[in-house]
Amino acid sequence: MTVLRRMSWVSLALVVLLAAGMAHAQTRITYKSAKAGTSYYQMAVQLAEAVRRASQGSLQITIEESQGSVQNVKEAARRPGNYVFTSPPGLIRRAVAGKKPFAPKDPSYEDIRSLFPIPALTMHFVVRADRGIGDFADLAGKTFLIGKGSFGAREARRTLELFGVADVRLIEAELSNAVPALKDGRIDGFATAGSWPAPNVVEAAASVGVRVLSMSEEQVARTGRTAIVIPAGTYPGQQEPILTTSLPVGAYTTTRMDEEAAYALTRLYWESKQAMAETGPWWQGVTLADLATLGAPLHPGARRYYEEAGVALPDNLR
Repeated sequence: MTVLRRMSWVSLALVVLLAAGMAHAQTRITYKSAKAGTSYYQMAVQLAEAVRRASQGSLQITIEESQGSVQNVKEAARRPGNYVFTSPPGLIRRAVAGKKPFAPKDPSYEDIRSLFPIPALTMHFVVRADRGIGDFADLAGKTFLIGKGSFGAREARRTLELFGVADVRLIEAELSNAVPALKDGRIDGFATAGSWPAPNVVEAAASVGVRVLSMSEEQVARTGRTAIVIPAGTYPGQQEPILTTSLPVGAYTTTRMDEEAAYALTRLYWESKQAMAETGPWWQGVTLADLATLGAPLHPGARRYYEEAGVALPDNLR
């Protein structure tokens, strides 16, 4: 064998070893999110890109589309390795307790662990600004679209019933119809649940002129939900903060996730959050105080990050 040929074989061997080393150094995470086109899917894309940049490619997130949080939680019982998913904390508790839609009880759900909070589902009650609707009582006799088969639709109906709004005509239709129907006057308003700023509310405010109804503290308490404030100026023409209700949402995994991967993902999430907020304002509403809303104990890797950062952890996460 000639010297040149030997050098070629040596070079090839080095390339193979280097590639193998890079593959070994790269950690992959599956992130089960939401339907494509939703704000939560956009958040997942943002997070994946931010983590890739911050880790210089050593942490790679593969996003999987989901049909909803129930599917995300159900898959947690059987998915191996670095599986991360989003869900409201209430669903986590129902799964652990074996309540519908997770009956009969499956001990695998007890392996679910928390990582970090993400933007909450925020209720928006949106009305045309020219219809003289200043509060919830003024919805009486109006036509109001609430969505179809979603948390937002169920919560809107429940909220209006709790507030005693009479004779309102509720339309159950896909929210994709809301803004066009509002523009041509077929409806007086619509309800939507999503992180703020909600894209459909921004569109409606820019094209028609709308008011997002604000609740009183007593009304929020009546719902039993978590209060949230949408800051003034979030939507075109919105000069005052809006008090409404929200459903906390978090990122979860299971005990099968690698501790170093959970540590790195949690650290990079918090370190990248401010930069993500520059292009996705919904991240501005997430704070360390939201840790208390999570529905399962922390994964050991996530707990290590918070302890190193000097975060006081609530008892329900230990």
